[in-house]
Amino acid sequence: MTQPELYNTLSRSKQAFEPIDADNVRMYVCGPTVYDFAHIGNARPVIVFDVLYRLLQLIYGTDHVTYARNITDVDDKINARANRDFPGLPLNEAIRKVTEKTANQFQSDMKELGCLEPDHQPRATEFITEMVSMIEVLMDKQHAYVATGTQGREILFRVDSMPDYGALSNRNLADQQAGARVAVEDHKENPGDFVLWKESNASEPGWDGKFHGQVIHGRPGWHIECSAMAKAYLGEVFDIHGGGLDLIFPHHENEIAQSRCCHGNDRMANIWMHNGFLQVEGQKMSKSVGNFHTVNEVLETDKVGGRSWPGAVVRVAMLMTHYREPIDFSVSRLEQAENIYRKLSRLASEAASAAAVANQTHASAVDAAQSPVLAALLDDLNTPLAIQELQRLGGAIGSNSDAAADYLAGMDLIGFAVPDSQSSSVSETDVESAIKERLAFIAAKNWAEADRIRDDLLDEGIQLKDSKDSQSGERVTTWEIVR
Repeated sequence: MTQPELYNTLSRSKQAFEPIDADNVRMYVCGPTVYDFAHIGNARPVIVFDVLYRLLQLIYGTDHVTYARNITDVDDKINARANRDFPGLPLNEAIRKVTEKTANQFQSDMKELGCLEPDHQPRATEFITEMVSMIEVLMDKQHAYVATGTQGREILFRVDSMPDYGALSNRNLADQQAGARVAVEDHKENPGDFVLWKESNASEPGWDGKFHGQVIHGRPGWHIECSAMAKAYLGEVFDIHGGGLDLIFPHHENEIAQSRCCHGNDRMANIWMHNGFLQVEGQKMSKSVGNFHTVNEVLETDKVGGRSWPGAVVRVAMLMTHYREPIDFSVSRLEQAENIYRKLSRLASEAASAAAVANQTHASAVDAAQSPVLAALLDDLNTPLAIQELQRLGGAIGSNSDAAADYLAGMDLIGFAVPDSQSSSVSETDVESAIKERLAFIAAKNWAEADRIRDDLLDEGIQLKDSKDSQSGERVTTWEIVR
């Protein structure tokens, strides 16, 4: 099977992907900070790299791909809340209680968006010992030093100890800004030196880190967390590191510096991939603007366009644009995505029926690498083209079991739900007609008949969703095929 070509931020070019070990292809993606519910911007990298995960599994086999996506639960706000709400518990246990709800909601939301679970989802709190060990090695090699600032002692990474620091973000060292969560202070040898470990004061929670016999009660810097977790599951050098464009600097730049200098390697990952920014209705997402939406709000409430949106529709909306391009997340985009997904779902039902008649599964349909959907994804995850190819393939299904199997394989590969062949025997025209009839019964307050139509459609695999038009306030009914 042809190898994928992926754009490497480090080389600023598209290149053929050659795994270090084809029996264990390794990918790390920066995950959420679980202080609050994940917002729609957080969802984009999860969906993008889920598609890549599926593609790698197809090429190398599900048992030969290792995907790690971390959960950041070391954060000053989280620590403070844990210390306040659970003062009698060890810090790690208290943090787990504080973040349990948000972490569980994140998992539920991502499942609703059609994303597979990674092989590993390490929490930062579980790797404090490994972080301390890495920091001590960096100190041994003169890449880190202890300095005392206005907030106490800090262990800082010495950026000028790494000659090619800044290669990922293409910044000269002289132009660098501080890569830490604290202001630039006089105790730094270089303004760009960033925090590896920060001392906690008497009222702040933290962990006891022992560095060259010196115990500093504190907490790790943001960047060292991912370096430690990636090494634990993927080794010192691995295949792919992913995340949002906003993480290139300082986070990923500093990960590279720490990991390379600690382990003595010329790289941390062979390929660095980054998805583009997300705006909402043409503006930067912001709570103050009022366009800040969590994934859960989009899926479960009427805060976006006066209705909730199925996870599959949100997934289509994310994948309609190439992952490296910016996205304008809007109601009109969701409506367009819903129309596309309705068509894809209807065609998938036809394809499932055709494949079932031929007793053919879709799992092996892409083995011959003939799928145009696969070809699109092999070209740097060209999901917009993959969606177009799915729609084109759908027109050739009819009673053609091979085309049906290819179509279902493509749906599966891009992560769109494939309905059971018995999901629905109702045509789109019949559904729309039934919806009109039901709305007439509702207008007449004949709730029994309205409920009967809704239940009859559900028995046929058609789920109705009611909402209100954001401008007119009138009832709007949409539908989707469910398993």
